[in-house]
Amino acid sequence: MSIAMAEEVINEVAAEATQAAAQATGDRLTLNIGENLLDAVLGYLVVFIGLTLLMAVVIAVGKIMTAKAKKSAPAAASAPAPAPAAAAQTAPKKLAPGSAGDVKIYDTDPRDAAMIMAIVAEKLQKPLNELRFVSIKEVK
Repeated sequence: MSIAMAEEVINEVAAEATQAAAQATGDRLTLNIGENLLDAVLGYLVVFIGLTLLMAVVIAVGKIMTAKAKKSAPAAASAPAPAPAAAAQTAPKKLAPGSAGDVKIYDTDPRDAAMIMAIVAEKLQKPLNELRFVSIKEVK
């Protein structure tokens, strides 16, 4: 077998392989711009319809839940309320003279909270009794 014959056989096999691959992929190589545009538009349309349906479902479920909440609210209101007199009987806590109120301390040692308040008062050049600390929380 000569080299020329071998090259001819290789070219025939390559042509057949290319033709078989084109048929296996459904001739997607020959799609034109119009078909691609139609595919894109249909894809976007399907997505937007799906999103619209999802939005409608969320709105419907929200309305159902608010209707249930309104329906159960009168039932809860008709239940006898506990007497607020017990809460009113406790006297407000007496504050120290010159203080600005309570400080809520979260995850902090009271000694550290006092140190922080003193440092802030020193940096601001104001007396501690003129500052009002609402809460102190350790950031982790």
